[in-house]
Amino acid sequence: MAEPEFWNDTEKAQGKLKLQKALKTKVERFEALSNQIDELELLCEMAISEKDDSLEGEVEETFKQLAEICESMTLETLLTGEFDSNNAILSIHAGSGGTDAMDWAEMLLRMYKRYADKKGYTVKVLDLQNDTVAGIKSVAMMIEGLNAYGFLKSEKGVHRIVRISPFDSSGKRHTSFTSVDVMPEIDESYEIDINPVDLKVDTYRASGAGGQHVNTTDSAVRITHMPTGIVVQCQNERSQTANRATAMKMLTAKLVELKERENKERIEDLAGDYSQITWGSQIRSYVFHPYNLVKDHRTGAEVGNIQAVMDGDLDIFIDSYLRGNRAEEGAEDL
Repeated sequence: MAEPEFWNDTEKAQGKLKLQKALKTKVERFEALSNQIDELELLCEMAISEKDDSLEGEVEETFKQLAEICESMTLETLLTGEFDSNNAILSIHAGSGGTDAMDWAEMLLRMYKRYADKKGYTVKVLDLQNDTVAGIKSVAMMIEGLNAYGFLKSEKGVHRIVRISPFDSSGKRHTSFTSVDVMPEIDESYEIDINPVDLKVDTYRASGAGGQHVNTTDSAVRITHMPTGIVVQCQNERSQTANRATAMKMLTAKLVELKERENKERIEDLAGDYSQITWGSQIRSYVFHPYNLVKDHRTGAEVGNIQAVMDGDLDIFIDSYLRGNRAEEGAEDL
């Protein structure tokens, strides 16, 4: 940063500043944890030397808190992907199951908002399609915060719910499916070639909140990438220009994510319709009846407290997924 030419390339300089801030935060957190451990050791020594049992409760509580911080920092070391530190663009699409699937999609929206709150992330809804009866057809949102994509990428896939349907007067058990897609927000410094000829751009009247102007003009934008079938849309901004810019950012993120996954050099080499949802290949099941259980089918991780999961306690699933990926990568290296 002290070099005279540092600010000649503003975008590159901003990237370096962002990296510096992230590294500085890591070092500060590690130093704070180290100091707290030293203080706990002194507290233990003092309690032992003075035979003071009254400090036992404080020692146990402090140890528990530090162990949780240490576990969190250990989990972050598993985030080694190029975009893991980036913000995440998370979208939810209701699938098979009718009104129950729409309701399930809205339940997942609440779950991810609660998770973001627990992590100190901010959530910005980019596009929301409500159902006329209940729930939502789809939603896309930006989740902003350090390592948001690294943690939430484990949520990509089909989520299955089994419960007594609140929309069935006969009280029968229903199974519904909803898909979740997660991609990293890509900054403008990342170069990717998108041919304008491959894009189909549609405008339409926004249906969400935003005031009279939003609901009476064709401000919402839908962009379809013809070679891959990817569809992105945005309607939360007041102007068509702003919505188009956000939609292009979403499309870029999705194409980059696909390119990294398929290891392709050119966008033109990507093929296939990625807009379809393959039912029956769920990554996780949420069973509300006849018993309470949330099970991840990739890792085997499971939790009996389903309400805690729906309130955003997803760490056990994210932890298991990241550790499993690291183990696979290690095996491949060998």
